[in-house]
Amino acid sequence: MDEAEITVALPDERTQQQKKIRLAVVSPFLDKRHGTERIVTEWLNHLPADFELHIFSQRVEQMERLFTWHRVFKLPGPHLFNFLWWTIANRLCRLWSAWAQGRPFDLVYTPGANCLDADAISIHIVFGDYMERVRPAMQWRGANVRSWPRILHRKLYYSVARWMERRAYRNSETTLVLYARKTGDQIRRLYGRKDQFPVIYIGVDHSTFNPARREKLRSEARGYLLPSSNRFVVLLIGNDWRNKGVPCLLDAVARLGDLPIHALIVTGEDSEGYRELARRHQIEGRVSIAPPRADVEFYYAAADAYAAPSLEDTFGLPPQEAMACGLPVIVSASNGTSEIITDGVDGLILQDPTDAATLAAMIRRLHDDAGFRMRLGENASQTASRYTWQRNGQQLAEVFYDVLRQKAAHTTA
Repeated sequence: MDEAEITVALPDERTQQQKKIRLAVVSPFLDKRHGTERIVTEWLNHLPADFELHIFSQRVEQMERLFTWHRVFKLPGPHLFNFLWWTIANRLCRLWSAWAQGRPFDLVYTPGANCLDADAISIHIVFGDYMERVRPAMQWRGANVRSWPRILHRKLYYSVARWMERRAYRNSETTLVLYARKTGDQIRRLYGRKDQFPVIYIGVDHSTFNPARREKLRSEARGYLLPSSNRFVVLLIGNDWRNKGVPCLLDAVARLGDLPIHALIVTGEDSEGYRELARRHQIEGRVSIAPPRADVEFYYAAADAYAAPSLEDTFGLPPQEAMACGLPVIVSASNGTSEIITDGVDGLILQDPTDAATLAAMIRRLHDDAGFRMRLGENASQTASRYTWQRNGQQLAEVFYDVLRQKAAHTTA
């Protein structure tokens, strides 16, 4: 069954109630500096006022609404130990809080499989699918002996995480909230769920990401970041460079040697792998590596187009932020952002994320046809304007209201 984006229709009976809904949010940490955590933080900040937030976490930052923090202390040492401790401790903290206050929580929500008793789970990545893709990198054979402890730790941690995910996602009473429809196919294949999953396409802060601000910052950004003003800059933001499609992008740039194409890659990772790839293609002078910065819109201002030829990406924020800024974007069909794009109207969709020749042809068209480039960017901005954090907060509330109705019906039965 196909998934459907949430349509907001707040139930009158819930808005009429005086008593607030006690919502327990379970997440190891929350802030706006990391992808999944940023999304959850924005969603919670924009939930309707009839939710009383209780956050069970080791660290909470950048929350803009009233909430109660139930701190779960972090253990030092390997990540595996802290994850096992976290799994037990957050459950005990919630039991203690409910007992101490004499009232259980109405709902338990978590991003990912952080607990086994959640009523609703939002899913950014299906870990079982991820494990299948990284398995070759975790083989003992051919690995340096000094890397064995790291491989062992990853194997153990991934096994525990996969077990948690299997237990949580197979529970038909748990509502799974997706960022993109394509994630539903992975869940059906790995965990056998057959029900329909609500989809919430993530929002954008349009006060920050918009064409006017991009135009205002453009001169400064171009002067600061680029060696030459006549370069046509293709931007890519993200870590995990192989999965984000950096090899395909640099291959495409190399194929466009007759044009002043420049790749600007923003990443927090060690840049040596990127630079070695550029040297291999003999395009070192046509590639820049830049670190993340809080005002990421500065990078969008410097760009002429955005490329996201991801091998696998549930739903990336950067492509949608680029659209909101009025940039023409190219995304792979494996990127969840493609679900809100109409190919050739408000963006371009690369069907095969490894097809550097087709990606090069798309970039060439954007470079050569200014009218098409401008039209694509304007339409992209209009499409992105429909997706806001405020809308996401209402959509998530609708999911929670539906879960409450199901729980009430189950209790009555």
